[in-house]
Amino acid sequence: MPQGPLRILVVLPMYGGSLPIGRYCARALQSMGHSVRLFEAPLLYPAFTGLQRLGLPPAAGHQLENSFLQLVSQSIWAHAQALEPHLVLALAQAPLNRNLLQRLRRSGVRTAMWFVEDYRIFDYWRLYAPLYDVFAVIQKKGIIDELARIGQNNAFYLPLAALPDFHKPVRLTAQEKREYEADMAFLGAGYPNRRLAFRHLAGRNFKIWGSDWEGESLLAGNIQRQGARVSEEESVKIYNASKININLHSSLQTAEIVSRGDFVNPRTFELAAAGAFQLVDERSLLGGLFGADELATFTSAAELYAKIDYFSSRPEEREAYAGKARNRVLREHTYAHRMASLLDYIARQTGPWPQGAAKTDFPPELGSEFYADFERLTHKLGLGPHAPFEDVIACLRRQSGALDDLETSLLFLDEWRKQYLK
Repeated sequence: MPQGPLRILVVLPMYGGSLPIGRYCARALQSMGHSVRLFEAPLLYPAFTGLQRLGLPPAAGHQLENSFLQLVSQSIWAHAQALEPHLVLALAQAPLNRNLLQRLRRSGVRTAMWFVEDYRIFDYWRLYAPLYDVFAVIQKKGIIDELARIGQNNAFYLPLAALPDFHKPVRLTAQEKREYEADMAFLGAGYPNRRLAFRHLAGRNFKIWGSDWEGESLLAGNIQRQGARVSEEESVKIYNASKININLHSSLQTAEIVSRGDFVNPRTFELAAAGAFQLVDERSLLGGLFGADELATFTSAAELYAKIDYFSSRPEEREAYAGKARNRVLREHTYAHRMASLLDYIARQTGPWPQGAAKTDFPPELGSEFYADFERLTHKLGLGPHAPFEDVIACLRRQSGALDDLETSLLFLDEWRKQYLK
């Protein structure tokens, strides 16, 4: 582990399933004492989609989109210049282009991507993976060798996780119970294998939450809110309110409802951390993460239906599974665990992290006895070690709430400088 706090820039994607994972990573890194700044790419997504709705010819539209993504990369570079990070951590689909990755490397900033997607379906990683210092993946077989073949030798397996202070048991209000409680629930998108599997459960006390269920007439009575998206906060309530949470990994194939794939989705860890009982389809990497007495699994649609009937009348067994799964997550599968593994791996592959930070732009008018407090303040504000005094003041003016003595003194000093040092 690093000897002191690191400055880390976490670059979020503009949209998609890895977006909340990026926020969980940032929260975990902050809880570990690091100075973290988020690049909020989702703020730019409306402008990006607006370009697509202009009705331009394909060639012109494509050129404008590329220009826009260049602008996004320049914005990330501006953040990096201000923060002077030790590490830029990108999540899958994060808008870092090749030029930016090369510029960061030339500047001595270490970069890592956590590719939390199925490499067989999303193959854009081939263009960018060799430009990252470290490339973390949620699969083992195939992807590690493929990455080595294209020049990325610092690739390693980093499974998904949960955030215990967010994915946790919660007490529901009477109104929340009326809305969320169900014998069975599923939260996720309407992939083909799920549509086929769940039709057998139509008409039962089974609530389906999530989007992309259009045209599914047989399950219309089970789909909640006409397929509207569900917030992360609501997800935790749904997990807690359901007797049986069905966790069927997505597949575009319909020949087999249970795909028997490799990676384990984030929902597996989140349900376990929430203390919720789940039935999850068997995955090749699941056995290395949970024991047979911690998660109840199924390998076919018939086994899923049989286990729903079995566990519906056995609350004690459901509670036993849920309790053991939660304990396993808290011991081994939190985002803090994953971020610690990532930072350690980066240090092993690219060299030790720096032991200390360079001096900040400390205002001499304060007196040396305030230096340590000023350094802590710049760290809290997410600023780099060379941050100009003007940047510290600008960040302070954007803060809300009561000011402490140092913050008040700095703002007073800034006004004094403007008045008398022109």
